[in-house]
Amino acid sequence: MTNVSLAYYLKTLKLPTFLNQYESVAERCTSQNAGYEDFLLNLSEQEVLGRQSRAVQRNIKKAKFPTVKMLDSFEFEAIPSLNKQKVIELSKCEYLTKHANVIILGNSGTGKTHMAISLGLAACQQGKSVLFVPATHLTHSLLEAHKERALLALQRKLAKIDLLIVDELGYVPFSKTGAELLFDVFSKRYETGSCIITSNLPFAEWTQIFGCERLTGALLDRLTHHMHILEMNGESYRLASAKKATQKSQLKDKV
Repeated sequence: MTNVSLAYYLKTLKLPTFLNQYESVAERCTSQNAGYEDFLLNLSEQEVLGRQSRAVQRNIKKAKFPTVKMLDSFEFEAIPSLNKQKVIELSKCEYLTKHANVIILGNSGTGKTHMAISLGLAACQQGKSVLFVPATHLTHSLLEAHKERALLALQRKLAKIDLLIVDELGYVPFSKTGAELLFDVFSKRYETGSCIITSNLPFAEWTQIFGCERLTGALLDRLTHHMHILEMNGESYRLASAKKATQKSQLKDKV
């Protein structure tokens, strides 16, 4: 009866780790001749760690990453132009407290998306809210919301996010309305929230994306005021992998 009542109270108090571990912790404390305070301390610590872990997993789920890419799996030696030490510093997420931006520039296939996801995961682990979205998808969502008169609600939702990751800016040019709506998103985040933006185009060519020199200039003025740049120019990972696969296949055929 005692166990049933205890389970009820722990569920009511929303202490799942207490419920799942109190018996094993009690046995361990008994074997170590630990007192009631040690028992309570141990359980409380496990509950806090469990909540933190669940919060991180919720943040990762809400971020909508296309895949999980950790920083320790990135091949830094393949991209000599990338400042590894700067990446390590950015993974500590101090730039988020200053509402600074990270712009990742480089040609196709060099791991820009991998880097953006890795930094986004680091932010999730720091308890920050994150959203990952391709630039074309974000613009399409803005246009749809504008059409359905739901734009204000979407803008408010985006404004609440600590870190907005906009991937592949520059692959497809935007319409005039789309460019203006995307500009508005970035503009509203100026000194209030951080962005990570990946692009295959240098800043000088961003006018091709937004179609207006004035709009592009105003956007860059806001984005670059508090900014970290990661340059990732080098041979495409995908191309390099394809070459290696071809070489292995040819070598195998010879054998």
